[in-house]
Amino acid sequence: MQQVSSFQNQDTGTLYLVPTPIGNLDDMTFRAVKVLKDADLIAAEDTRHTQQLLNHFDIHTPEISFHEHNTEQRIPELIEKLKGGVTIAQCSDAGMPSISDPGKELVAAAVREGIPVVPLPGANAGLTALIASGLVPQPFYFYGFLERKHQQQVQELQQLRNRSETMIFYEAPHRLKKTLKTMAEVLGNKRQVVLARELTKRYEEFSRGCLAEINEFYMNHQPRGEYVIIVAGNPHPDEDGKQDETGTPIEQIDRAISEGLSTNMAIKLVAKKNKLNRQELYKQYHNI
Repeated sequence: MQQVSSFQNQDTGTLYLVPTPIGNLDDMTFRAVKVLKDADLIAAEDTRHTQQLLNHFDIHTPEISFHEHNTEQRIPELIEKLKGGVTIAQCSDAGMPSISDPGKELVAAAVREGIPVVPLPGANAGLTALIASGLVPQPFYFYGFLERKHQQQVQELQQLRNRSETMIFYEAPHRLKKTLKTMAEVLGNKRQVVLARELTKRYEEFSRGCLAEINEFYMNHQPRGEYVIIVAGNPHPDEDGKQDETGTPIEQIDRAISEGLSTNMAIKLVAKKNKLNRQELYKQYHNI
């Protein structure tokens, strides 16, 4: 078992994980500002974006870019700096490093090398939305971003649909409508959901209702800003799980349709689950 505290290895630098505001700059902590000022180097997801934060708090620490596209190149470089005694503060554009943002690979590499890793508490969009959602706050299941393609989303949500915990997702505005429709297909129109938009900013907004109501609202409204989607857990996962495995394929299709899936999607999912030919099941269901 490896145990390394931030004070044990004085021959190396320390990797600090610094959360940054998700909107309101006043949410920056005194400690976070101090760490960014005292660090030798800041590893930032977007140096231009972080520079605005540094300017606001009169921080002059040099930056280096560290994002998902240069991870392989940067990690060996940053680890060598840490081994040489350089103290690095790593931060993403908003919120906590590693939570749907860069950071986890660097942390893992630092841990392997016995380099101290010190996390700072701070802003997190998922938890901020959860505590104001009105849904059961614990237990919760954090998922983050779903895959972008429809079929991949369906497969992911099928794996999640019987979870009893409240679930937390992130979504970009230009993909929100499609994601909500897919959620209704798989989870059912009656599932309760809360959308949190532009958290901590001037136009912060919460939308609450079932998926059918939320989808109807966004038929006439254009999504704006970044979203956190809080989805109520399934209150009867054991019953639903048993039902999914019982009945003929035709009965399974009817059940899936009654829960909000389109006919074609229900046929596709039932065919895959039962290892049947989709075209033949389609003909059978429609009596062709």
